[in-house]
Amino acid sequence: MDSSIQFNTTIYNLPHLGGHYLEISNKIVTQLGGKFNIRLICTLNNSVTFQCGLVALGNGTAYINMNASRMKKLKLKEGNEVQIILKKDESKYGAEMPDELAEILKLDEEGLRRFENLVPSKSRYIIQYISKIKSPQLRIEKALRIIDNVKKCNEGKEGFGEMLNFG
Repeated sequence: MDSSIQFNTTIYNLPHLGGHYLEISNKIVTQLGGKFNIRLICTLNNSVTFQCGLVALGNGTAYINMNASRMKKLKLKEGNEVQIILKKDESKYGAEMPDELAEILKLDEEGLRRFENLVPSKSRYIIQYISKIKSPQLRIEKALRIIDNVKKCNEGKEGFGEMLNFG
């Protein structure tokens, strides 16, 4: 995928997860390379942009999660049509690294090595977890604790429970 792909799709309900999603047709999935393990930059109605990935829906189709805050910001509801622009996410982790976590990793060589060896979904989860914390001081404290926990895990077998153990 060399450039962006623009198309319209509909917002559907995702009952088993209690949310909504944007359906991506198999034609678009094929244009994106035919694989689901791709990170993307998604722009909705030329106004809201976020990083995302595709989730397999069946029959070659996929979906992108549509959270409540994006729906509210765009004044959308189930059944509405949305304009989507997708382009490949060229960022290192597929999520924006919080400054506090970046600084900790810069100062902790072993922590950085272990973080970089995590499977991408786990490093992205840590980034997103830290990013959601509002207090900068709390972001620093949680990032320090998580990186310490990662270093205590058996390499290659890091589980979410162990990484997020704050007890």
